[in-house]
Amino acid sequence: MRIITGTARGIRLESPRGDAVRPTTEIAKEGLFSSIQFEMEGRRVLDLFAGSGQLGLEALSRGAALAVFVDSSAAAVDLVKKNARKAGLFERCRVLHTDYAAYLKGFSGDPFDYIFVDPPYDMNAMVEIIRKLLKCGCVGNHTWIFCESNQEELDVSALPEVENAKRYKYGKTYVHAVKLV
Repeated sequence: MRIITGTARGIRLESPRGDAVRPTTEIAKEGLFSSIQFEMEGRRVLDLFAGSGQLGLEALSRGAALAVFVDSSAAAVDLVKKNARKAGLFERCRVLHTDYAAYLKGFSGDPFDYIFVDPPYDMNAMVEIIRKLLKCGCVGNHTWIFCESNQEELDVSALPEVENAKRYKYGKTYVHAVKLV
């Protein structure tokens, strides 16, 4: 696992250990960032269920101004910090050891430009996560939410304020790009 391009290009990142963890594949990450490659400069990014932090760190390497990493695992939080320091990107990071719902409930500040949501596949709560993102104020008119899943479809019909604008398939992984209508 490495940072693909930008100021930290080629830096190898450590990944979490164990079977319960499923890092985003290189192909999925490259495809996702190819779709937004020229829009990252100066942006604010939220990486929910951060794991190793590779999505937020890729965004920072490509010019994002700030990345907030949220994970409930102490080991994952330590790993994000270690990877951010190794990549020389730590100064633009906020790494939080908390449950995603608690973070969103207490959120205050400006909306994010990009939100990466990569929960455990067995969590199967993507629509509820999006609902909480909308309620907390971290989503603005310009925000893109990228949801990684093993599900081909993401039914957001219960959320009339958003649309599943795009869907990308990378092997067995689907990335759904959701935005406000």
